[in-house]
Amino acid sequence: MPKRSHRVYDPVKRIGDLVVGTLALIVLGPLLLAVGALIALRMGRPVIFAQERPGLGGALFTMYKFRSMAPAAIDRDDVAAVATDAERLTAFGRRLRSSSLDELPELWNVMRGDMSLVGPRPLLAEYLDRYDTRQARRHEVRPGITGWAQVNGRNAVSWPERLEMDVWYVENRSLWLDLRIFVMTAATVLGRTGVSAPGHATMEPFDSSSSPNGDDRENQ
Repeated sequence: MPKRSHRVYDPVKRIGDLVVGTLALIVLGPLLLAVGALIALRMGRPVIFAQERPGLGGALFTMYKFRSMAPAAIDRDDVAAVATDAERLTAFGRRLRSSSLDELPELWNVMRGDMSLVGPRPLLAEYLDRYDTRQARRHEVRPGITGWAQVNGRNAVSWPERLEMDVWYVENRSLWLDLRIFVMTAATVLGRTGVSAPGHATMEPFDSSSSPNGDDRENQ
């Protein structure tokens, strides 16, 4: 099967990212300010969570999200301890995640060219050496705010399934597929399906020797 050419698709998609991203920032600006103010009131500062993630070609960039977790250090029975994800994820933070509002600051990453609106989700830098040759192909494109795996199970699918869907997107990407993912994303967000892996407040880390479920949790 000949390799599909993306010489037209890739630059057109980048233009689309800039146009749609700019409009989204303008239209959603008041919502961004409101969510940021609520986080400051409910959880304090910082409002934005920043973390290095691998992007196109595996190059690291700083990804921005609204903070949805309390600090890692807590007092448990008057003894300093490291909180679990379940303890850190507040009711307010859980609502942020289920509505995907925590992802809105990533629009700035789209404008910078770090990310695209559609593509494989940017995972943790520590996972780079855990992918096999095929799984590593997910870095042949810019990571996205939403992607094929996010509309086909979101966080409720196993790592091998999710990574295979990422590679399938890389191999089959097109403007039509991106539009389809946009429409499916709206349905997924409104239905709030697949937000967490079964039995976990957030996720288990990716281990290439096993098949846990997961998402890109912010505290790693």
